[in-house]
Amino acid sequence: MSTIEWDDFQRIELRVGTVLSAIPNAKAIKPAYVLEVDLGELGVKTSSAQITDHYAAEELVGRQVLCVCNFAPKRIAGVRSEVLVTGVHDDENKVVLAGFDKPLPNGARLA
Repeated sequence: MSTIEWDDFQRIELRVGTVLSAIPNAKAIKPAYVLEVDLGELGVKTSSAQITDHYAAEELVGRQVLCVCNFAPKRIAGVRSEVLVTGVHDDENKVVLAGFDKPLPNGARLA
């Protein structure tokens, strides 16, 4: 594993957001949701997320997630994805979302 400097880590904008809506992305080759995420002062951002294995759309609404906010927007299956919702692959290669055990303000930055 290569190492990075503290300054490299600080350049990554990892922020807390609350999922406002989740709908299936009909254009996606692999099942995915189009998420609208409230990131506080950064506004509401869109993300395309392949998280359908463990999560139903309705249970995502209101859930807080950790997002990378400073990637350039990317078009994914017809959606302008503005943030990356983070997670980890489990032993079946299905994404488990990164999350928090206490409520946090939208837009709070990972320290």
